[in-house]
Amino acid sequence: MKIPKIKAVGRAVPTYALEQREIKKFVTALFESHIDHLDRLLPVFESSCIHVRHLSQPLDWYATAHSFAEANKIFERVALELSEKAALEAMMKASVQPEDIGMVIFVSSTGIVTPTLDAKLIQRLGLSPHSVRLPIWGLGCGGGVSGLARAAELSHSLQEKAVLLVTVELCSLTFQQNDYSKSNLVGTSIFADGAAAAVITVDGDGPAVLGNYSTLFPDSADVMGWDLAETGFKVRFSRDIPSILRRNLPQLLNGACTKWGINQEDIVHYIVHPGGAKVLKAYSESLGLAKDQLTYAYDILADYGNMSSTTVLFVLEKFMAETPPTGNFGVMLALGPGFSAEQVLFQW
Repeated sequence: MKIPKIKAVGRAVPTYALEQREIKKFVTALFESHIDHLDRLLPVFESSCIHVRHLSQPLDWYATAHSFAEANKIFERVALELSEKAALEAMMKASVQPEDIGMVIFVSSTGIVTPTLDAKLIQRLGLSPHSVRLPIWGLGCGGGVSGLARAAELSHSLQEKAVLLVTVELCSLTFQQNDYSKSNLVGTSIFADGAAAAVITVDGDGPAVLGNYSTLFPDSADVMGWDLAETGFKVRFSRDIPSILRRNLPQLLNGACTKWGINQEDIVHYIVHPGGAKVLKAYSESLGLAKDQLTYAYDILADYGNMSSTTVLFVLEKFMAETPPTGNFGVMLALGPGFSAEQVLFQW
């Protein structure tokens, strides 16, 4: 059986690029009369390792409350635009024509549209109306790795046509202007918007996808996710996420390696979702990684922030562009709601 390959990755971000210091100033003005001892919490902006983030709307838009319907309408428009841009870039880099694509996997967790946006995207891209559609919703930050795993598994069913994986997250549109919780404040310090697309096929060049491994932590739904409020999605995540990672990552990776028939020492490349500076530090400490092994993740975090499922594909694109193939093993790793972990074994 032929091995699925990641032929190319495309990226897209909204036009509103804001430095971290601008967003900190905005959040301070918005929250200072509602949160006691706000000055003790604000250093989270500097410690995030983020310099710039891209948002779907100008900063003033976030200063007033918006209905879920209003924010979701913006999601529908901007998410489709970014998805099309990322998909076209991936197809161009992969030298793939519309008729070469047989399936679209569409991943998102920050807006709701029915029919799902892949229906409109297929028509915009000129793909066959018989393209297989697989929309995936609700996997959060783990969606990029999970989507890649599904793309590789399903690529064998398409008679050598390509799979187009698209992830798009507009995290900023979930901002709750009247939520003065610490979770919301921390969210404003890391989350951003963007889209990515990857072309996966059983022929050609690119990192080979050799396996995957999913883990669901029991009784952990309170660790990460959304609470649905009248104004939309209200972020929920535990401050214990870094410590949870430190306790569990070694056995998670060991379990994956056992399934794949390799040793952890065989893994050279680490493509991880940069959920935040503390999360990256937890990766390093628990897995015994040198900081330079996570260079690409730190670079993407600094330049784009946390774009949920999309971020890990930005890391992958940078890795593919700057790392020559040597035949070494690598792992892609991301954590998401559930609480869950998604891992993919690749060779490059």
